[in-house]
Amino acid sequence: MKKFVMAAIGGTLAGAVLTTQIAGPLLAQEAENKGSVYEQLDLFGDIFERVRAQYVEDVDEKDLIEAAINGMLTSLDPHSSYLSANDADDMRVQTRGEFGGLGIEVTQEEGWVKVVSPMDETPAAAAGIQAGDFITHVDGESVLGLTLDEAVEMMRGPVGSEIIITVVREGVEQPFDVSIIRDTIKLTAVRARLQGDSVVLRVTTFNDQTYPNLEEGLREAVEEAGGMENVNGFVIDLRNNPGGLLSQAIKVSDAFLDTGEIVSTRGRDPQDGERYNATAGDLAGGKPVVILINGGSASASEIVAGALQDHHRAVVIGTKSFGKGSVQTVMPLRGDGAMRLTTARYYTPSGRSIQALGISPDIVVEQPPVVPAPEADDTDASDRFNRSEADLRGSLDNDSLTEDERQQIEDDRAKAEAAAALRVEDYQLAYAIDILRGLSKLAMDAN
Repeated sequence: MKKFVMAAIGGTLAGAVLTTQIAGPLLAQEAENKGSVYEQLDLFGDIFERVRAQYVEDVDEKDLIEAAINGMLTSLDPHSSYLSANDADDMRVQTRGEFGGLGIEVTQEEGWVKVVSPMDETPAAAAGIQAGDFITHVDGESVLGLTLDEAVEMMRGPVGSEIIITVVREGVEQPFDVSIIRDTIKLTAVRARLQGDSVVLRVTTFNDQTYPNLEEGLREAVEEAGGMENVNGFVIDLRNNPGGLLSQAIKVSDAFLDTGEIVSTRGRDPQDGERYNATAGDLAGGKPVVILINGGSASASEIVAGALQDHHRAVVIGTKSFGKGSVQTVMPLRGDGAMRLTTARYYTPSGRSIQALGISPDIVVEQPPVVPAPEADDTDASDRFNRSEADLRGSLDNDSLTEDERQQIEDDRAKAEAAAALRVEDYQLAYAIDILRGLSKLAMDAN
């Protein structure tokens, strides 16, 4: 027993000596680092005083300090920034779904403002702004060298006023100007509709109303179809959806999953990581799901697409998504301002980070450019090629079909013609519905 106690004491003493040997240099290094930080802060104070006293024009001290804070944050990554009291209030309003502006989500790339996506039924969308466009000038003034918040501020203005932005677009040789009239942006987070036997859920943003809108819209569309047994599947359209609230992305993913991880976040400290799991209940009742994405699908959209793709709950089609795999935390500051700081990366259930890579669709489907149909010079000739046996005078009737069978054929033909018309209007959506139709047919044959 004595030996054990002595060994224990000896170990404690040895540990104490070792700790002293290591702690000494560490404490000295920490003190040196603190001294260096204080010197840099003194340098900042010196520069601030010289600018305030000697700059060629009077400067607003508050603006100087805010610019310095914002410069520190924006040097970290494109999504960290300082929000003044007005900007913070605007952001809170946006999450509630109504605000004034053009209706575009933007980021910054190599000093230029890049459009992540135009929002549905907004002035920007009506003016033809596209995901991937670069905005180089606002009302003739260059945005190069401005912070993202400064560039956004230039684009703000009274509702009803005109703004002219200069756009550089891939595939177009010269920059071109676009005139947009500012308006109040009222975002409907989810629009649901019945397209044939498929329910299409167009999700435009992830704000406070997204999940409630999705749940209500899905239920109404299923009722319109006459019940879930008459629905062959669901299309979740996330194209040009710039993202939004992480909590809403989790709820939307959970709506189509019964079990399993939805997303995980990992910060600098491994202990700060979080995992979010699905709860029982699938609003789609196990029916097939297709997700549509493109280069304007970012952040929360990618969480949903990645979660359902990893769990093999949905087929993802379209083109590669934007690739924003980071989480921003908004921290209130004194004076009603706020700081938006990137605090974590998020990972799909399989453990992959999509930062700068994006979600790759299971089936790549490009959206072809809209080409106006040529005007027909000879309508009689056009009609002649569309005639059938039934159009010929005196043709025999088909006596092998009952009236119900004949009606079913007519209904199937109408659906096929509607699908063909949709391919002209929205090829990617038509492709998604074709996938659902095929999956539904396979399920019926299996039963």
